[in-house]
This record gives sequence, C-alpha cells and structure tokens, in this order.
Amino acid sequence: MKKITLAIVILLFAAGGAFAQILEPVKWQFGAKKINDKEAVIFMKATIDNGWHIYSQNIEEGGPIKTSITFNPSGDFTLVGKPAEPKPKTKHEEVFGMDVAYFDKEVVFQQKISLKKGATTVKGAVEFMACDANQCLPPDEVEFTVAVK
Repeated sequence: MKKITLAIVILLFAAGGAFAQILEPVKWQFGAKKINDKEAVIFMKATIDNGWHIYSQNIEEGGPIKTSITFNPSGDFTLVGKPAEPKPKTKHEEVFGMDVAYFDKEVVFQQKISLKKGATTVKGAVEFMACDANQCLPPDEVEFTVAVK
C-alpha cells in the first residue's frame, strides 16, 4: 500500500511540474547595422507581453530596478555615448512613492560604436525587471553576442 501511495504522489508531482510554466513576459532580439566603415549601431529590442512593462534606463534611486546595458570591453570598437532609448511612458507607482518611466509592448535600445577594424563581434548583457499590475519578477539578465559585418 505504501508503494502505491508513494507512486501516486510521485506521479502527481511529475504531472504538476510538466504543466508548470516559466513566466517570461519579455523576449529579446539583438542585431547590428553598419553605418559606414568606421561606425555601427547595436540594436537591443524587447518585445513585452500585454499587461507587462520594463523600466527605463533613467530611474532615480529608491525606485524599481532600471534597465541597464553593459558591453564587454574590446579592442575592436569603442562605445560612442550611452545607449539611447525612445521616450518612455511615465506613471506614479505608489509602491515606490515616485513617478517611474517605463516601456510596454516594445522598445528598441540603440548603442552607437566606433569600429577600429571592419568586422567585429560585440558582446554584452541587458539587466531588466518586468512588472505587471499584480507583481514584479526578480531582475533578469540576458547576455548577447552580435556580429558586426
């Protein structure tokens, strides 16, 4: 009898795990476009599920985790300025007691680079936090590698 009960419990846990979903409301795509022989732009596009949002790179201290983009150092290129973003939406969030800038549906961040040679590979990471009306997921980080040809 104990073996049957144990088998049923194991089966129920296995079935529950098979139906569990990992929540990933933000999907990322990365690309590059050469402007000329000396310059290129790296694109970091977030597609955000309905009802969800991510935060701007420009959030004051005491607020949510802002989106941050880092690039691995390389002798093949230099960063030109900081990553650009479109104008975000803004709303007051009581939980933080402040107005916060955010993006929903889709956002494309861009980083201009100066090339020291014709073709290179750019590596980096995007850290972000996704929230909906009921919850915020823990901060997540997505690494990327982009070929500039």
